[in-house]
Amino acid sequence: MRDYLAWHDDYDRPGSPLHLRLLVVQDLIAAALDESAPGPVRVVSMCAGQGRDLLTVARRHRRGEDLVGRLVELDPRNVAVARAAIARAGITGVDVVEADAGRSDAYVGAPRADLLLACGIFGNITDDEVVATVRFLPALCAAGAWVVWTRAPRGDAILEDIQGWFTDAGFEPKALVIGEGDLFGVGAAQFHGAPTQLAPGLRLFDFFH
Repeated sequence: MRDYLAWHDDYDRPGSPLHLRLLVVQDLIAAALDESAPGPVRVVSMCAGQGRDLLTVARRHRRGEDLVGRLVELDPRNVAVARAAIARAGITGVDVVEADAGRSDAYVGAPRADLLLACGIFGNITDDEVVATVRFLPALCAAGAWVVWTRAPRGDAILEDIQGWFTDAGFEPKALVIGEGDLFGVGAAQFHGAPTQLAPGLRLFDFFH
């Protein structure tokens, strides 16, 4: 089994694929916050880990204090790190739920997101599960919501396929960034479809590892 606490160490290694990917994800989060309407910015982060993407931006962005919502993470060690980071940043409206992000029950009671993060997921699950997850996201998103997602290239058109699955689910592509040498892929899409109701008890995905 992968150690999902140690997995975060590569974020601290300048030039590593995870470090470079993180910078792109943070830029897209900042762009989404720049476009957000005044008032609370509702956020949901799936498989949030230690929250380094969102919480780092929140500490330095003018809209950081407007964030409210939920980070979903299964590893209790990462949950503790994320909660400590939230406390240090003084972000009072965001909580961390220790739960399986691959189950729809983890999102019951969460606000409809203006910003949804699905990072570090799509490369660890089957393509069919990616499709199922993308189709589920309208149950989590408010109108106009941004979704930021990641997936490493694999020698075929998987990134473009994922963009197409988002389009089919009512999203408009906003960005697709592929790291030099296919080190990483980061996409963003904006929801223009009709929000759906969240159905509890659904299995969306299980990680390979």
